[in-house]
Amino acid sequence: MANFISHLPVLSVITFLPLVGALIILAIGGEEKVVAQQSRMIALWTTILTFLISLILWFGFNPASSSFQFEERFDWLPQYAISYHMGVDGISVLFVILSTFLMPACILASWHAVTKMVREYMVAFLILETMMVGMFCAMDMVLFYVFFEAVLIPMFLIIGVWGGGRRVYSAFKFFLYTLTGSVLLLVAMLAMYFQVGTTDIPSLLAFKFPVEMQYWLWLGMFASFAVKVPMWPVHTWLPDAHVDAPTAGSVILAGVLLKMGGYGFIRFSLPMLPEASHYFAPLVFTLSLIAIVYTSLVALVQQDMKKLIAYSSVAHMGYVTLGVFAANQQSIEGAIFQMLSHGVVSAALFLCVGVVYDRLHTREIARYGGLVNNMPKYAFAFMIFMLASVGLPGTAGFVGEFMVLLGTFQTNTWVALIASSGVVLGAAYMLYLYRRVVFGELTKDDVKAMLDLEPREIVILAPLIAVTMWMGIYPESFLGIMDRSVADLVASYETALKSRVAEVAPIGHQLLAFLR
Repeated sequence: MANFISHLPVLSVITFLPLVGALIILAIGGEEKVVAQQSRMIALWTTILTFLISLILWFGFNPASSSFQFEERFDWLPQYAISYHMGVDGISVLFVILSTFLMPACILASWHAVTKMVREYMVAFLILETMMVGMFCAMDMVLFYVFFEAVLIPMFLIIGVWGGGRRVYSAFKFFLYTLTGSVLLLVAMLAMYFQVGTTDIPSLLAFKFPVEMQYWLWLGMFASFAVKVPMWPVHTWLPDAHVDAPTAGSVILAGVLLKMGGYGFIRFSLPMLPEASHYFAPLVFTLSLIAIVYTSLVALVQQDMKKLIAYSSVAHMGYVTLGVFAANQQSIEGAIFQMLSHGVVSAALFLCVGVVYDRLHTREIARYGGLVNNMPKYAFAFMIFMLASVGLPGTAGFVGEFMVLLGTFQTNTWVALIASSGVVLGAAYMLYLYRRVVFGELTKDDVKAMLDLEPREIVILAPLIAVTMWMGIYPESFLGIMDRSVADLVASYETALKSRVAEVAPIGHQLLAFLR
């Protein structure tokens, strides 16, 4: 049965089903209110169906194999050795499911919040889902780049059209930062194509690039992936984008789009350019530590809930880049787990902000206080996600950070020690936020009038609570899927470094003999 499923075009169905839903929405006509309601329903059921189909990957995936599975391959541009090649391994399959899992929550979160141009809004989100899923499934670098860049267009519109405040400024800042970095990725991709003669990712993974070339290729990729993570100091677009994006836009931005950079490092930089990754690891460690400590301190002084969570995202993603370039089994698995847990927890935190914003239309922390008295269900849900963000054992946030610190400690004790300070700072700003919003005296009349979670909001938050606890209590269900793929990645990385040392050693012996 599993063998039969693996030969079905599951990845293409998951990738393009949302696009079909978008086309159906564009085809419907009638009165504006009717079209808006039909658009919501079509988008919701399309995203739910896409998620259910994506579960085939979870149940049909063979974790004992590190090879790509559910492969599909067709000629696209055969004269240039470029093909439509799709597949997932133990790393990418988890990000595909994360993407499809969060999309129904985004549609439900926008149900009443978005009232203008509803049809276009739902179409933008469905197109965004197609691009995200396609990017994680792509096994040809040109195909990857097409999806990787196309993600910018719907997100640019979501922020610029349906955002608030300085939405146009934030949308253009987001677009220009990410596009500028991606131009250098394109240059690196072209250089790889002319060197190897193909853009097929398995072929590029098997090719041994000259060390001198690796440095330039690594920097080209780094320029793009660092912006997407985002790493310090190219992180400044993120707080603006989060603050001005609608709630669902912030959810998908934090939940999935920030993972594109980390995924790029794991899929391309580390396995394809091992010597360069090892050479530039101290640079990544330095930038990651600055991100963890500096942005945590910045989060402590924020008065806007969204900005605080946005800066916390930069700090949490600092652990990801730290874990990736520590380059051992524990650190890389921890980085992947951290991306998954952050995708769920940060998305949930932005949804919690959206709940109170829909009622009071402000994100200023000082405007709230005492919500536990009249919104106990909300206070409970917010508490779970806050504690997960802090990294409380038994929640999703603990496992990833612990494994990253454990793996980094094996590589560099001082780096791990400084990074651990981020755990303390994270607890400080999240507990500070929770105390000011949820606890205290309920004195403001408009806050007293706020109602607790409605059924739609419970339906959104309950699955996120369940997954947050599941990942914390039984992480092996996720680690077991990625374990073999990560083990092979680390083995190939270490083999490449050892072979490089073996090549350099004879030259060193000759030099010593000459000097003597």
